[in-house]
Amino acid sequence: MGKIIFYEDRNFGGRSYECSSDCADLHSYFSRCNSLRVENGNWMLYEHPNYKGHQYYLRRGEYPDFQQWMGYNDSIRSCRMIPQHRGTYKIRIYEKEDYKGQLMEFMDDCPNVHEQFRYHDIHSCNVLEGHWVFYEDPNYRGRQYYLRPGEYRRYTDWGAINSRIGSFRRAMDVY
Repeated sequence: MGKIIFYEDRNFGGRSYECSSDCADLHSYFSRCNSLRVENGNWMLYEHPNYKGHQYYLRRGEYPDFQQWMGYNDSIRSCRMIPQHRGTYKIRIYEKEDYKGQLMEFMDDCPNVHEQFRYHDIHSCNVLEGHWVFYEDPNYRGRQYYLRPGEYRRYTDWGAINSRIGSFRRAMDVY
């Protein structure tokens, strides 16, 4: 069971809200989010309601300031708990849309897509096992995108505004 606590002010101050499941609209619980604690589980936070806008992947820990989770601002309007996955991880990435062009399969984290794949862009992918997080820049930096098992025929399917992916990693449970 996951648990996350949102705080309106920095350093865990102000009004707070505890959450233990997916929530498509957090606006009625708090007006801004400047700090939070992830007590259990892994979470994706979203800038807008209905799991839209900037995405932030958080593992268990304390985040006294929104910049600690690479936040662009203090707006968190929806959240999703990433289900536990105990098996193997497998993802196929493609150079072009609709699973065309060069294909590479990964079962582990990739801190630098260009070094492994020879391209800066991923236009489509197939998540075969586990849950993954794409990052726009190398070394797990920049905009983030959560991918569940399934097919993604083009980058807009995972919520990206362009096909640039610099790194990706498994969304693993850390306890």
